[in-house]
Amino acid sequence: MAMYYLLKSISILPLPFLQYIARGIAHLLYYNDSSIKRITNINLQLAYPKLAPTTLQKRVHLSIQSQCQTYIEFLKCWGMSPQYSLDLLKNIHGESVLTEALANKKGVIVVVPHFGCWELLNAWLNVYTQPMIMYKPYKTKGVNRYILEARQKFNATLVPTDETGIRSIFKHLKQGGLTVILPDHLPKPSGGIYSYFFKQHTLSATLVSKMAAKTQCNVIGLSCVRNTDATGFNVYCTKLSQEILSKDLQQSVDCLNLAMQDMINQAPEQYIWSYRRFRNCAGKINAYKKLPPV
Repeated sequence: MAMYYLLKSISILPLPFLQYIARGIAHLLYYNDSSIKRITNINLQLAYPKLAPTTLQKRVHLSIQSQCQTYIEFLKCWGMSPQYSLDLLKNIHGESVLTEALANKKGVIVVVPHFGCWELLNAWLNVYTQPMIMYKPYKTKGVNRYILEARQKFNATLVPTDETGIRSIFKHLKQGGLTVILPDHLPKPSGGIYSYFFKQHTLSATLVSKMAAKTQCNVIGLSCVRNTDATGFNVYCTKLSQEILSKDLQQSVDCLNLAMQDMINQAPEQYIWSYRRFRNCAGKINAYKKLPPV
């Protein structure tokens, strides 16, 4: 359990100090041609092909910095009370989108990309409702204990990331409940179809679309964007297009991917670009093998 106590010790440190350490780590990762730099570079080239080389490199550097800050902010907030996370949220945009969706009792799917400091959103959502969220235990026992304790501070109901969990979420939505899903990961072939995401025809998750089509619930987008001075965060809540409710799976997934792009484009440097999102594109193309190392 040494890892657990290490994480608890880190969470005691002041957030500005932790962010400073994160920026230092990011600086080393950028100037030492790390794997995170290589993947971030490739992804940003693919997503924004018209960026000038100098602009691209600036965004790569900022992205690595933001990713390092995001993870250390998670460690801090997981170790603190829910009120600590709430106090970091300086401005809430579109709050009525959430409250109106909860009021109509049709159920709510909250779409959250791996963007900004998404873990802070747990505290905000739990002010309004009791979400049902899928949780996959971490292999490292100390890390799992630390994160599970953080999850249990809220009103959320945790369900496994399997068919049992999915059935529970369907039932929860039909009863007017709320669930949170991060659908911008690369799914298994059985759980995805090809759809354009940042100009790449990549395998994309169908879970949100299938749930939305079957339940005809509300689907809203939620993001938590770091302020320029890193002293707090702004929450953006938006109602997504009704096309996501379409029983045409392709139309729904296409619409969902475009919606997530719009959310990410608010502050593209705060997206987790180091993830190998495009390793299964149409035609069995792996973008990370196709392009030479940077």
